[in-house]
Amino acid sequence: MKILLIVMLTLFWSQCVFAAPETDAASKAAPLVVGIKHAPPFVIKQEDSQWSGISVELWLHLADEMGMAYRFEENDLAGLLEGLENGQLNAAVGALTVTSERARVMDFSHPFYTSGLSIAVSTQPANAWLGVLKGFFTWQFVSVALALLLLLLVIGVLVWLSERKRNQQFGGPPIHGIGSGLWWSAVTMTTVGYGDKSPVTIGGRLVALVWMFASIIIISSFTAAITSSLTVGQLAIGITGPQDLHGARTGTVAESSSEGYLQGRYLSYKAFKNVGEGLAALAAGDIDAFVYDQPLLQYLAKTQFPGELDILPNTFRRQDYAIALPQHSALKEPLDQHLLQLLELDAWQKQLARYLGADIAF
Repeated sequence: MKILLIVMLTLFWSQCVFAAPETDAASKAAPLVVGIKHAPPFVIKQEDSQWSGISVELWLHLADEMGMAYRFEENDLAGLLEGLENGQLNAAVGALTVTSERARVMDFSHPFYTSGLSIAVSTQPANAWLGVLKGFFTWQFVSVALALLLLLLVIGVLVWLSERKRNQQFGGPPIHGIGSGLWWSAVTMTTVGYGDKSPVTIGGRLVALVWMFASIIIISSFTAAITSSLTVGQLAIGITGPQDLHGARTGTVAESSSEGYLQGRYLSYKAFKNVGEGLAALAAGDIDAFVYDQPLLQYLAKTQFPGELDILPNTFRRQDYAIALPQHSALKEPLDQHLLQLLELDAWQKQLARYLGADIAF
């Protein structure tokens, strides 16, 4: 019995000593699955499928400092958020904004960059004038012009009926007399007053009196309608901030924090799959403004649309970028400690300036 007891204790001790280290080694060998999304300049997918950018270099430094093995897994924004919620991802890096809605279902590291939303507009004046020219061919403009022409014709016919027998200025064949009445009604409405034709009968003068006063109201309404139809193409020039987005053709990225901003202010917009598609639509004149994170807009406007787009200098709706983690992740505390140490280094500011430019980074 003593020999059997000694053997059992020996086996139990060997399991306690050797089994635990093997388990730890196995867990350390399993790489973290890190979600990633192309969002230059924070995440840039190169032609050789390698990754670079502000967030990528930040993660590489942290992983090296903490001795973490990992592998990147590319996905879109919706896929990153879903992967963090269901635990398929151990972390996600990119230009991920901390929001209250996201914080309810996932954790975030300490923010490593703070910016805000901004608005991109076209710098091409030709686009605005093209919009004005297109305004002349809209149904709104044509319908107003036809309604005015019909009214002028009705007044012209009334004057012709009153004047055709006693006033040679409106005499002759009906087509000639009605044409003279149309001419007189147009001249009277516009207050040009050539004086080449004027009614002489009581009926004709009564029509003229009513038409003179009515023209004041009609010409004002017509001018307002024409102005409304023609200024649609000039909205991009007049956009100086979010207060000017009402009525403008606005774009943003689907399921982004900027989309939430537009929804919260009941602004109509067109959702694009990514920033590049939205800015291309803006450069082509398909939309008047594009709302998204300022540093991403500035980087893409400079590298992909030089001279075509302008990014408004003022920002709104603060955006804090952080590394996203599943809820209750054990990585959060050690990650924050190393991250805060990194943010205090001059090397971090130099890295920001290298990607964003000194005027943007600081």
